[in-house]
Amino acid sequence: MPGPFGSEAAEPEWVRNAIDRLEADARRSADTHLFKLRFPGLDGIDVYFKDESTHPTGSLKHRMARSLILFGLCNGLIGPGTALVEASSGSTAVSEAYFAELLGLPFIAVVPRSTSRQKIAAIERFGGRCHFVDRSSEVYAAAQTIAAELDGLYLDQFTYAERAIDWRTGNIAESIFKQMAGEPHPVPEWIVMSTGTGGTSATIGRYIRFSRKKTRLCGVDVENSCFFEAYKSRERTANCVRSSRIEGVGRPRVEPSFVPSVIDQMMRVPDAASVAAAHVLAARLSHRVGGSTGANFVGLCWCAAAMLRDGRSGSLVTVLCDDGERYSDTYYNDDWLKAEGIDTAPYVAALERFLASGVFEMPGDGAGFECASWPAPAQRR
Repeated sequence: MPGPFGSEAAEPEWVRNAIDRLEADARRSADTHLFKLRFPGLDGIDVYFKDESTHPTGSLKHRMARSLILFGLCNGLIGPGTALVEASSGSTAVSEAYFAELLGLPFIAVVPRSTSRQKIAAIERFGGRCHFVDRSSEVYAAAQTIAAELDGLYLDQFTYAERAIDWRTGNIAESIFKQMAGEPHPVPEWIVMSTGTGGTSATIGRYIRFSRKKTRLCGVDVENSCFFEAYKSRERTANCVRSSRIEGVGRPRVEPSFVPSVIDQMMRVPDAASVAAAHVLAARLSHRVGGSTGANFVGLCWCAAAMLRDGRSGSLVTVLCDDGERYSDTYYNDDWLKAEGIDTAPYVAALERFLASGVFEMPGDGAGFECASWPAPAQRR
């Protein structure tokens, strides 16, 4: 997180006051809900959803944005007037704009032009401004350039998320396990989490090991993303030319915050399945959900199907990443789906059948789905 050095950025009194403001805001925000849905076909399997859409900025990224700005403050990189810059597909920038406004700092988000207009409006509502690039692969260099020109700080979520978030305490994983404590199966068989920066999956995977739980972590990747290939090949050199259509997850490069060794199993799902799953889940909730939540739900169904096949009972947990109203022009717009060549109907039918009967059969014999496991430490050479 390169930034100002030996400047007003380290003014102690201003930094103390800034941290006080962030901590006060955290105290005003109650923890997010963990709720349970029942599906007739999943006999013996309890399914829970951690609803991160209820944060003040409407997404999972609220936690990470606070951590990144605290990281900058405590490293002496943010001071009065420091311009904050971020490369983002939208949700992280919304949350960072909120905290920048809270501290009275300018904020610039570098986002792809395909970012939903609702996210752009939210960034601007919190006083931020947007700089647009044509491809998601262009956000990094543009953010670095803008930060340098403004003598500001590039927050760089893709590098610093996994180290800025404390994986031992006060994180989403600890919250999940505390909320599960009184449930029939308090230790989940799986927690399922799609991968964007990699910071949340790193936090969950590390916390599982730190707390000595038997829970396994299932990572989910999408089309036009490098994470699954990197996981499967054990190489970090993969890259993609096209941008992910599932905002918030899927990246054109293997981000530094991606920690594959804490993920027990990873799968890649077709975008049509992710969008279909968002629709299926939204029909059972009081609000819409986004495509990253849809990807999570597909991964959860995959894990549930394996448990049914093995005759195992237990619990599964996944995350509702953000509110689907941000995607009314895309995932919930028939014209957009048609233009993108996304046909959700076969996947909607397959998922509904699975939830009703436990029969897991994806269209096209599961074409587009792929799964891999990370070897246990004793198996690695």
